[in-house]
Amino acid sequence: MAKTARESKMPILERNDTGAIAHLTLNAPDRLNALSDEMLAALQAQLDALEQDRSIRVVILSGAGKAFCAGHDLKQMTQGRQAEDGGKAYFQDLFDRCARMMMSIQSLPQPVIARPHGIATAAGCQLVATCDLAVAAEGTRFGVNGVNIGLFCSTPMVALSRNIPRKHAFEMLTTGDFISAERAAELGLVNRVVPVDQLEQETMALAEKLADKLGSAVKIGKQAFYQQAQMPLDQAYAYTAEVMAQNMLHRDTEEGISAFIEKRPPNWRQ
Repeated sequence: MAKTARESKMPILERNDTGAIAHLTLNAPDRLNALSDEMLAALQAQLDALEQDRSIRVVILSGAGKAFCAGHDLKQMTQGRQAEDGGKAYFQDLFDRCARMMMSIQSLPQPVIARPHGIATAAGCQLVATCDLAVAAEGTRFGVNGVNIGLFCSTPMVALSRNIPRKHAFEMLTTGDFISAERAAELGLVNRVVPVDQLEQETMALAEKLADKLGSAVKIGKQAFYQQAQMPLDQAYAYTAEVMAQNMLHRDTEEGISAFIEKRPPNWRQ
Protein backbone atom coordinates (compact mmCIF):
# COMPACT_ATOMS: atom_id res chain seq x y z
CA MET A 1 0.00 0.00 0.00
CA ALA A 2 1.41 3.41 -0.98
CA LYS A 3 2.26 5.71 1.91
CA THR A 4 1.25 9.34 2.13
CA ALA A 5 3.88 12.04 2.15
CA ARG A 6 3.35 12.55 5.86
CA GLU A 7 3.77 8.86 6.64
CA SER A 8 7.02 8.69 4.68
CA LYS A 9 8.52 11.41 6.90
CA MET A 10 7.05 10.59 10.30
CA PRO A 11 7.20 7.32 12.24
CA ILE A 12 3.90 5.49 12.40
CA LEU A 13 4.38 5.13 16.16
CA GLU A 14 6.14 7.82 18.15
CA ARG A 15 7.79 7.29 21.53
CA ASN A 16 8.68 10.12 23.87
CA ASP A 17 9.91 9.50 27.41
CA THR A 18 9.42 11.88 30.32
CA GLY A 19 11.50 10.55 33.16
CA ALA A 20 10.13 7.12 34.03
CA ILE A 21 7.03 7.54 31.82
CA ALA A 22 7.02 6.37 28.19
CA HIS A 23 4.45 7.97 25.91
CA LEU A 24 3.52 5.99 22.78
CA THR A 25 1.49 7.86 20.16
CA LEU A 26 -0.29 6.10 17.30
CA ASN A 27 0.73 8.37 14.44
CA ALA A 28 -1.38 7.65 11.35
CA PRO A 29 -4.07 10.33 11.76
CA ASP A 30 -5.11 10.21 8.11
CA ARG A 31 -6.20 6.58 8.72
CA LEU A 32 -7.62 7.37 12.17
CA ASN A 33 -4.63 5.47 13.61
CA ALA A 34 -5.88 2.15 12.27
CA LEU A 35 -4.12 -1.01 13.42
CA SER A 36 -2.50 -1.71 10.06
CA ASP A 37 0.22 -4.32 9.59
CA GLU A 38 2.76 -1.53 10.05
CA MET A 39 1.13 -0.17 13.20
CA LEU A 40 0.89 -3.62 14.78
CA ALA A 41 4.55 -4.29 14.03
CA ALA A 42 5.61 -0.95 15.48
CA LEU A 43 3.55 -1.47 18.61
CA GLN A 44 4.89 -4.98 19.12
CA ALA A 45 8.47 -3.78 18.72
CA GLN A 46 8.00 -1.02 21.28
CA LEU A 47 6.25 -3.32 23.76
CA ASP A 48 9.06 -5.87 23.43
CA ALA A 49 11.59 -3.10 24.09
CA LEU A 50 9.65 -1.72 27.06
CA GLU A 51 9.46 -5.15 28.65
CA GLN A 52 13.25 -5.04 29.03
CA ASP A 53 13.47 -1.35 29.96
CA ARG A 54 13.72 -1.06 33.73
CA SER A 55 14.03 2.74 33.55
CA ILE A 56 10.37 2.99 32.50
CA ARG A 57 7.69 2.55 35.19
CA VAL A 58 4.52 3.59 33.32
CA VAL A 59 3.39 3.68 29.67
CA ILE A 60 0.79 6.06 28.20
CA LEU A 61 -0.86 5.14 24.88
CA SER A 62 -2.58 7.84 22.83
CA GLY A 63 -3.49 8.68 19.25
CA ALA A 64 -2.54 11.61 17.01
CA GLY A 65 -5.14 13.68 15.20
CA LYS A 66 -8.88 13.60 15.76
CA ALA A 67 -9.23 9.98 16.93
CA PHE A 68 -7.60 7.46 19.23
CA CYS A 69 -7.97 4.39 16.98
CA ALA A 70 -10.59 3.23 14.49
CA GLY A 71 -9.66 -0.45 14.61
CA HIS A 72 -8.16 -2.58 11.85
CA ASP A 73 -7.26 -1.10 8.46
CA LEU A 74 -10.20 -2.26 6.33
CA LYS A 75 -8.59 -1.18 3.05
CA GLN A 76 -5.51 -3.23 3.84
CA MET A 77 -7.68 -6.19 4.84
CA THR A 78 -9.58 -5.94 1.57
CA GLN A 79 -6.29 -6.13 -0.34
CA GLY A 80 -5.54 -9.34 1.54
CA ARG A 81 -8.45 -10.98 -0.28
CA GLN A 82 -6.44 -10.96 -3.49
CA ALA A 83 -4.43 -13.99 -2.35
CA GLU A 84 -5.24 -17.38 -3.89
CA ASP A 85 -6.96 -18.54 -0.70
CA GLY A 86 -9.17 -15.44 -0.62
CA GLY A 87 -7.19 -14.01 2.27
CA LYS A 88 -7.70 -16.84 4.76
CA ALA A 89 -4.03 -17.16 5.75
CA TYR A 90 -3.55 -13.40 5.89
CA PHE A 91 -6.63 -12.84 8.06
CA GLN A 92 -5.64 -15.60 10.49
CA ASP A 93 -2.13 -14.20 10.74
CA LEU A 94 -3.44 -10.65 11.18
CA PHE A 95 -5.73 -11.53 14.09
CA ASP A 96 -3.01 -13.71 15.66
CA ARG A 97 -0.55 -10.82 15.51
CA CYS A 98 -3.12 -8.43 16.95
CA ALA A 99 -3.91 -10.85 19.78
CA ARG A 100 -0.20 -11.21 20.58
CA MET A 101 0.19 -7.43 20.73
CA MET A 102 -2.84 -7.08 23.03
CA MET A 103 -1.56 -9.81 25.36
CA SER A 104 1.86 -8.15 25.40
CA ILE A 105 0.26 -5.06 26.94
CA GLN A 106 -1.05 -7.05 29.88
CA SER A 107 2.16 -9.07 30.29
CA LEU A 108 4.22 -5.87 30.35
CA PRO A 109 5.66 -5.23 33.83
CA GLN A 110 4.67 -1.56 33.64
CA PRO A 111 1.07 -0.33 33.94
CA VAL A 112 -0.29 0.93 30.60
CA ILE A 113 -2.72 3.86 30.55
CA ALA A 114 -4.86 4.41 27.46
CA ARG A 115 -5.66 8.06 26.68
CA PRO A 116 -8.55 7.86 24.19
CA HIS A 117 -10.19 10.81 22.50
CA GLY A 118 -12.49 11.21 19.50
CA ILE A 119 -13.39 7.61 18.74
CA ALA A 120 -12.17 4.19 19.83
CA THR A 121 -13.90 1.61 17.68
CA ALA A 122 -13.65 -2.14 17.03
CA ALA A 123 -10.00 -3.13 17.67
CA GLY A 124 -9.44 0.44 18.89
CA CYS A 125 -12.02 -0.15 21.61
CA GLN A 126 -10.30 -3.48 22.25
CA LEU A 127 -7.05 -1.59 22.74
CA VAL A 128 -8.62 0.63 25.42
CA ALA A 129 -10.16 -2.40 27.13
CA THR A 130 -6.82 -4.20 27.07
CA CYS A 131 -4.85 -1.40 28.74
CA ASP A 132 -4.63 -1.54 32.52
CA LEU A 133 -6.16 1.92 32.98
CA ALA A 134 -7.86 4.51 30.79
CA VAL A 135 -8.45 8.26 31.04
CA ALA A 136 -10.87 9.44 28.35
CA ALA A 137 -11.63 12.87 26.96
CA GLU A 138 -15.18 14.17 27.14
CA GLY A 139 -16.93 13.51 23.84
CA THR A 140 -15.05 10.28 23.11
CA ARG A 141 -17.24 7.57 21.59
CA PHE A 142 -16.61 3.86 22.04
CA GLY A 143 -17.99 1.05 19.90
CA VAL A 144 -17.47 -2.48 18.64
CA ASN A 145 -19.40 -1.77 15.48
CA GLY A 146 -18.09 -4.39 13.06
CA VAL A 147 -21.53 -6.00 12.99
CA ASN A 148 -22.73 -2.97 11.03
CA ILE A 149 -20.60 -4.07 8.07
CA GLY A 150 -21.15 -7.79 8.56
CA LEU A 151 -18.03 -8.53 10.62
CA PHE A 152 -18.78 -9.47 14.23
CA CYS A 153 -16.09 -8.07 16.56
CA SER A 154 -15.14 -11.46 18.00
CA THR A 155 -11.57 -10.62 19.01
CA PRO A 156 -12.47 -7.19 20.50
CA MET A 157 -15.17 -9.08 22.40
CA VAL A 158 -12.50 -10.88 24.44
CA ALA A 159 -11.18 -7.70 26.06
CA LEU A 160 -14.54 -5.93 26.18
CA SER A 161 -16.33 -8.78 27.96
CA ARG A 162 -13.56 -8.83 30.57
CA ASN A 163 -14.12 -5.12 31.29
CA ILE A 164 -17.85 -4.53 31.37
CA PRO A 165 -20.93 -6.57 32.38
CA ARG A 166 -21.84 -9.35 29.97
CA LYS A 167 -25.24 -8.09 28.83
CA HIS A 168 -23.91 -4.61 28.09
CA ALA A 169 -21.01 -6.07 26.14
CA PHE A 170 -23.35 -8.25 24.12
CA GLU A 171 -25.62 -5.29 23.39
CA MET A 172 -22.70 -3.25 22.07
CA LEU A 173 -21.49 -6.17 19.95
CA THR A 174 -24.86 -7.00 18.41
CA THR A 175 -26.23 -3.47 17.88
CA GLY A 176 -23.01 -1.81 16.79
CA ASP A 177 -24.11 1.27 18.73
CA PHE A 178 -21.63 3.72 20.20
CA ILE A 179 -21.52 4.62 23.87
CA SER A 180 -20.37 7.91 25.35
CA ALA A 181 -17.29 8.39 27.47
CA GLU A 182 -19.51 8.91 30.49
CA ARG A 183 -21.33 5.64 29.85
CA ALA A 184 -17.99 3.91 29.32
CA ALA A 185 -16.94 5.11 32.77
CA GLU A 186 -20.20 3.89 34.30
CA LEU A 187 -19.66 0.43 32.81
CA GLY A 188 -15.99 0.25 33.81
CA LEU A 189 -14.38 0.52 30.37
CA VAL A 190 -12.50 3.67 31.41
CA ASN A 191 -11.44 4.93 34.83
CA ARG A 192 -12.35 8.57 34.43
CA VAL A 193 -13.55 11.17 31.94
CA VAL A 194 -12.01 14.65 31.81
CA PRO A 195 -12.37 17.77 29.66
CA VAL A 196 -10.39 17.61 26.42
CA ASP A 197 -8.10 20.45 27.46
CA GLN A 198 -7.20 18.60 30.66
CA LEU A 199 -6.70 15.15 29.13
CA GLU A 200 -2.90 15.26 28.91
CA GLN A 201 -2.53 16.84 32.36
CA GLU A 202 -4.85 14.39 34.11
CA THR A 203 -3.30 11.36 32.42
CA MET A 204 0.20 12.51 33.34
CA ALA A 205 -0.90 13.08 36.94
CA LEU A 206 -2.10 9.48 37.15
CA ALA A 207 1.05 8.19 35.46
CA GLU A 208 3.29 10.15 37.83
CA LYS A 209 1.43 8.76 40.84
CA LEU A 210 2.00 5.21 39.58
CA ALA A 211 5.62 5.90 38.66
CA ASP A 212 6.28 7.03 42.23
CA LYS A 213 5.50 3.55 43.59
CA LEU A 214 8.04 0.75 44.03
CA GLY A 215 8.47 -0.64 40.51
CA SER A 216 9.13 -4.22 41.60
CA ALA A 217 5.96 -4.27 43.71
CA VAL A 218 3.83 -2.91 40.85
CA LYS A 219 5.31 -5.51 38.50
CA ILE A 220 4.47 -8.31 40.95
CA GLY A 221 0.99 -6.91 41.50
CA LYS A 222 0.15 -6.48 37.83
CA GLN A 223 1.11 -10.05 37.01
CA ALA A 224 -0.84 -11.39 40.00
CA PHE A 225 -3.87 -9.23 39.14
CA TYR A 226 -4.40 -10.93 35.78
CA GLN A 227 -3.40 -14.40 36.95
CA GLN A 228 -5.78 -14.53 39.93
CA ALA A 229 -8.69 -13.23 37.87
CA GLN A 230 -8.65 -16.51 35.91
CA MET A 231 -8.69 -18.75 38.99
CA PRO A 232 -11.41 -20.14 41.26
CA LEU A 233 -11.63 -18.30 44.59
CA ASP A 234 -9.68 -20.83 46.67
CA GLN A 235 -6.89 -21.07 44.09
CA ALA A 236 -6.75 -17.29 43.78
CA TYR A 237 -6.23 -16.88 47.52
CA ALA A 238 -3.58 -19.63 47.63
CA TYR A 239 -1.74 -18.09 44.69
CA THR A 240 -1.86 -14.49 45.96
CA ALA A 241 -0.81 -15.57 49.47
CA GLU A 242 2.34 -17.05 47.94
CA VAL A 243 2.87 -13.90 45.87
CA MET A 244 2.56 -11.66 48.94
CA ALA A 245 4.91 -13.86 50.96
CA GLN A 246 7.54 -13.58 48.23
CA ASN A 247 6.93 -9.83 47.96
CA MET A 248 7.53 -9.46 51.72
CA LEU A 249 11.03 -10.93 51.29
CA HIS A 250 12.15 -8.15 48.93
CA ARG A 251 14.71 -5.76 50.38
CA ASP A 252 12.83 -2.68 49.15
CA THR A 253 9.56 -3.93 50.63
CA GLU A 254 11.27 -4.30 54.01
CA GLU A 255 12.63 -0.77 53.60
CA GLY A 256 9.18 0.58 52.65
CA ILE A 257 7.55 -0.91 55.74
CA SER A 258 10.35 0.33 57.99
CA ALA A 259 10.07 3.82 56.52
CA PHE A 260 6.32 3.86 57.14
CA ILE A 261 6.77 2.79 60.76
CA GLU A 262 9.55 5.33 61.28
CA LYS A 263 7.58 8.09 59.49
CA ARG A 264 10.24 8.84 56.87
CA PRO A 265 10.53 8.57 53.05
CA PRO A 266 11.66 5.11 51.88
CA ASN A 267 15.15 4.68 50.46
CA TRP A 268 14.29 2.32 47.61
CA ARG A 269 16.93 0.91 45.29
CA GLN A 270 14.47 0.32 42.43
